[in-house]
Amino acid sequence: MTDLERRYLRLLLAYPADYRRSRGAEIVGTYLDLAAPGRRWPSPADAADVVGGGLRQRVRATGAADLVPGVRLAAVLAFLAATSLSGVWVVLELRPASPDSGVPAAGPFVSLGIVAWTAWLLAAVVHALAPGRWTRRAVALAVLLTVALVPAAALTGLPRPPLFVLLPQVALGLVALGASDGLPAPLRAVPLVAAGAAGLAGNDLLPPDVFAASYYTWTVVPVLPSAAVVVLAVVVLLGAGLALRGDHRGNWAVLILLTPVGLLALQPLAGALDGLPSRFIPGWTALAATAVLVALVGPALLPLALALRTRLAPHPP
Repeated sequence: MTDLERRYLRLLLAYPADYRRSRGAEIVGTYLDLAAPGRRWPSPADAADVVGGGLRQRVRATGAADLVPGVRLAAVLAFLAATSLSGVWVVLELRPASPDSGVPAAGPFVSLGIVAWTAWLLAAVVHALAPGRWTRRAVALAVLLTVALVPAAALTGLPRPPLFVLLPQVALGLVALGASDGLPAPLRAVPLVAAGAAGLAGNDLLPPDVFAASYYTWTVVPVLPSAAVVVLAVVVLLGAGLALRGDHRGNWAVLILLTPVGLLALQPLAGALDGLPSRFIPGWTALAATAVLVALVGPALLPLALALRTRLAPHPP
C-alpha cells in the first residue's frame, strides 16, 4: 500500500463505517487513478472533496436531507450580514479623530481594520460577478485578513478593531463559505447593494465624531446588537414560512446562525450575565466568558439536533 493510498483511506473516516466497507475501495481507487504520478499526499481540493462527501453521507444517514439546503440558506444570510457590516465599518474607518485628540490612528484611517473591511467588500464584488469557487476563495481571504488583524496590530503597534467586532465577522464568514454556486445574478448582487446601503446609512445616522471619545466602542453598542436582531428575525421568519410548506431547511439555518448571532449580541448578553444595566458596557472578563459560552453552546446545538433527528426518525421494519 502506497503512502497516498493510506492517506486517502484515513480521509475516508469521514464516511459512515458501513459506507466505507461497501464503497471505500472504489472511492480510493478513483482518486488514485486521477492522481499525478509520484504524488504522496492528496491535494487540498481532493481532501476537501472526500471529507465533504463523507459528511454529506453521514447527514443522509440521519435522515436530515434538508440540512444541506439549510446550510446554503444560512450562508446566504451570513454573507449578507457580513458585507453589510463591512459597508458600515469602511465608512467609519474614514473618520479618524483629529491628531490633536490623542486618539491613535492608522494613517488616514481609524485602524488596520480598513484592510479586512475592504476585502469583504471585494468579496461581495466577486460574488456578484463570479459565484462558486472564486467567491469561496474571496470569502476565505476576507476571513483570514480579519483574523490577521490581531497579530498585525501587535507587530505594528497600530490600532485595530476590538475582538468583539472581529469575532462575529469571522463567524459570519465561516458560515458564508457554505454558499450555493447556483444563485441567480440578481440575488448575487444583493450583498454588494446591501453593503453600499449600509455604508450610506452609517454615514448619515452615526455622528461624525463617533470615534473621538472611544475607539469603536460607542459605535458597536447600537450597530452589532441591531444586526443580531435583524439576522435572527429574518432567519426565524424565513424558517417559519418554509416550515408551513413542509420545508425545514429554515430550522437548520436558525441553528447554524445562532453562534454568529450570539457573537453579534455579545455586549448585551455579557451585560445580562454580569447583571449590568443596559446603559453600561460590560468588562473584558464578562465579554470573554460570554464569547466562550456562545462559541461552545452554539456549535454544539447542531450535532445534538442531528442526533435527536436520528433518534426520532422512523426506522424500516
